[in-house]
Amino acid sequence: MVSVRCVIMFLFFWFLLLLPQLTYSKSQPCLSSCGKITNIRYPFRLKQDPEHCGNNRYELDCVNNVTRLSLYDGYYLVESINYNNYTIRVVDPNIHPTDCSSLPRFFLSQNNFTYYNDSKQRYYAKENNSYQYLLNRWPYKYTEYPNPDYPESESSMPVIYMKCTSPPSKVVEKYYADTASCLDQHMTYAIVGDPQFAILEPQCRVKSIALTSFLWNTGASNFYYGDVIENISYIDIHKALQYGFEISWMQASCPCDECFFNDTIGHIQCTRFICDSRFCGLGFWTNLLDILINYLFGIYEGLRELTGFKKLMIFDPRNSIIDSSIRSSIFIGKYVIPGIVARFMIGLILFLALLIYTYRRRHSSIYENIEDFLQGNTLMPIRYSYKEIKQMTKNFKIKLGEGGYGDVYRGKLISGPFVAIKMLKIKSNANGQDFISEVATIGRIYHSNVVRLIGFCVEGLKRALVYEYMPNGSLDKYIFKKEEVISLTYNQIHEISLGIARGISYLHQGCDMQILHFDIKPHNILLDENFNPKVSDFGLAKLYPIDNSIVTLTAARGTIGYMAPELFYQNIGRISHKADVYSFGMLLIEMASRRRNLNPHAEHSSQLYFPFWIYEQLVKNREKEIEDFIMEEFNDVLKKMFMIALWCIQLKPVDRPSMSKVVEMLEGDIANIEMPPKPILYPRETTQENLDSETDIGSTSYVEEIESNSLLKYSAS
Repeated sequence: MVSVRCVIMFLFFWFLLLLPQLTYSKSQPCLSSCGKITNIRYPFRLKQDPEHCGNNRYELDCVNNVTRLSLYDGYYLVESINYNNYTIRVVDPNIHPTDCSSLPRFFLSQNNFTYYNDSKQRYYAKENNSYQYLLNRWPYKYTEYPNPDYPESESSMPVIYMKCTSPPSKVVEKYYADTASCLDQHMTYAIVGDPQFAILEPQCRVKSIALTSFLWNTGASNFYYGDVIENISYIDIHKALQYGFEISWMQASCPCDECFFNDTIGHIQCTRFICDSRFCGLGFWTNLLDILINYLFGIYEGLRELTGFKKLMIFDPRNSIIDSSIRSSIFIGKYVIPGIVARFMIGLILFLALLIYTYRRRHSSIYENIEDFLQGNTLMPIRYSYKEIKQMTKNFKIKLGEGGYGDVYRGKLISGPFVAIKMLKIKSNANGQDFISEVATIGRIYHSNVVRLIGFCVEGLKRALVYEYMPNGSLDKYIFKKEEVISLTYNQIHEISLGIARGISYLHQGCDMQILHFDIKPHNILLDENFNPKVSDFGLAKLYPIDNSIVTLTAARGTIGYMAPELFYQNIGRISHKADVYSFGMLLIEMASRRRNLNPHAEHSSQLYFPFWIYEQLVKNREKEIEDFIMEEFNDVLKKMFMIALWCIQLKPVDRPSMSKVVEMLEGDIANIEMPPKPILYPRETTQENLDSETDIGSTSYVEEIESNSLLKYSAS
């Protein structure tokens, strides 16, 4: 029983080994002829040959006893077929031997073909049907070796026809062959070879490209092998076009490891070496590379077999090391890799399902928190549906602006007044507290210098805040120079600053809860039709009891350039309502000077931080030096604003006045204001505690909005 099985297995493997030879021999007997091309055989065939003859991709056509080869969209006349070095020579059908005015009909260059590089080109020949495998690739290759049967032939070179508007320069004219001797076309030239960019003239354009494999004789029996041929006549170029060009079909069926074309004897030879300059010779690394290559190819074979494709390889019994690597890698490609991929896909699906579940649960929790807050508090603002919000904005037609927290659109209430509707962005780390904070803060405020919250929308993941509409927009476009914007007088600037101070003072002391804004800046000050200022955007605001003068934050918040230093340095004082005082001071300087406080292009170090320069001018009483941005009759008003601002931006919170004191100073006379100390940017000593404290800062951009990742819990009401 065992012997019968052995015989069957032996016959089976013997059949597999003979199958490529049987397939190859099946295609040999077919011979045909057409005109001067005789004994046409595999892989070529004529269209009228039986179906089993040759390869369909190498089909020739016999028309009027002339053999033709189709390439791309054209056809070429076959001059010869050399089965020893696997080349076929063809000629453009429009080239006539006795008429040098005939031009190539079809456009063809080396780029239409792939390359074979002599003996450095390797072929993996352990295929089930190596002929078919190789011929199923692009059928023709660009030759790079001489034809031994034709001493005049050489590797293919392009003939480039150039149409020029003026003759080429003296430097490069030796490369340009004038076609005037044959063609009735003014300033048409031909270049033979692969030209470098330097010899191409700007007044010339490529008209067409043809190929030739003619071996050029440059005189003194020396053949030219350079990039571009010099000083050649167009008559010789036409002779080269008559000769045609060679292309190769490289086919190989090697019984050993690899094979290459030996250009000395004109045949393919087998080798056990890897014919590459980087890996010459035998040894450990060569064998290791062989095994690695075969492992990769075996894995590819296994994947093909798994997907229903036929194998491309058969095993060589004379190389047990490589065959074992191929067999094991086929198993890996057929079973191991699909198993790994399947596990990865299952894990990926489960991971995505977990992400979706977590996302929905988080946002469901946020929505529940907001609903609980809204139901537990009696609020003045009206609650709108998302459908009503879309109707107010006419499907978000007019966009007023955008910021880090959402986009603002203009809307209109049914009763007639315009409103500003802010659609809040839902951030991945949000927990709904920002929305609760803004609704809870503005919902209980009614002051002439604080923007009024008319209503809100909470519907699933959609959140919107409906404010009273401020037709003059934000303050920043009026204090910083912009085209087509109304210029405010300094009396108006002073009145606006007073209104802002009153609004902030009301937030600190006018409500039953102390409200800290934490984001006072020009962009968050809105102006109504009469340029009355209103403090807006309470996304970072916090509520605290009136008697609680000390605030604990888990992260810095605000906008760089307006943030109080105690938000960064814990050793200068605790966070309190004085943080808003600092922000107002920075805002007041920008309003009075109509410029940014930080000037990276300043010529002097004292001007880099603008408050330093303002302080120096006030001390030296050099008003004339600041006349470029101050009118003389308003010096007292602006000096008062600058002095108040310098008091507000003192480094230590204890040295800053309260907002009620700021209102008093703005309303009073400059003579009653003492000269403030020189402001300091940062403390001279910083402790490690300061460096390690958490600050939620993404960059040092002047207008970047900073929002904390973790928000304060509300203090007891």
